[in-house]
Amino acid sequence: MGGDALSDVIASTSRWDAADYARVGRFVSDLGEAALDLLDPKMGERILDVGCGDGALTHKIVERGSDVVGVDNSPELVAAARAIGLDVLEMDAADMTFDAEFDAAFSNAALHWMLDKDRVAHATIRALKPGGRYAGEMGGDGNLAKLRQTLDAELVARGYPPPLESSNWYPSVEDFAAVYEAAGFTELDARLIERPTPMPNGIGQWVTTFRRGWLDRAGVPEDERAQIGEAVAEAVGTNNADYVRLRFIMRKPN
Repeated sequence: MGGDALSDVIASTSRWDAADYARVGRFVSDLGEAALDLLDPKMGERILDVGCGDGALTHKIVERGSDVVGVDNSPELVAAARAIGLDVLEMDAADMTFDAEFDAAFSNAALHWMLDKDRVAHATIRALKPGGRYAGEMGGDGNLAKLRQTLDAELVARGYPPPLESSNWYPSVEDFAAVYEAAGFTELDARLIERPTPMPNGIGQWVTTFRRGWLDRAGVPEDERAQIGEAVAEAVGTNNADYVRLRFIMRKPN
């Protein structure tokens, strides 16, 4: 994918409504507690939160006594995080220029949106002090396969061609390890976890919130999106989203 095309895809997947996300997507941070426990933040540590979103989990790291800097490229979510007193920078994680400033890094449900994955990996390892650890969770291979296929089928049926370029990176353990080991990380432990997840507000609202950028790129008018969401929910026939998570921990060499 060329540079301009990549930028267009990234921009189109990053349009969030902070209030809508807080209402529909709070389960994301709630289920991120396991990754946070894997990070095991310590009192006084300086920690980087890569793709912090509205800061729900960032705030929990602060509550454990760590000094946290968050990074996110969504102006709406950055504003929401700052509104609860967090130190958050609005930038693409691929553009981070920190140099050996952090004891640890964390990321939850964000790396799968970052298509410039090699630059993100290199920027993250550069941000860590020697020996620093990096823990987190993201969508993994097979994530939301049924939901995504059902949505695309509904778009085609309504005359909206689905985008050709993927808006997410859902890697296998091997593909994930290849990217992060190439960046210089060692002691990498990554595993896929199948986690069918009930949607508190229903599958229809999951579609309109978490596939907003996908619907943008397909050219779907705002007034038709709720109908599409409900059609997908009916076709899927369950309130569970077929999530597959890739949970990881690794370290920058001393």
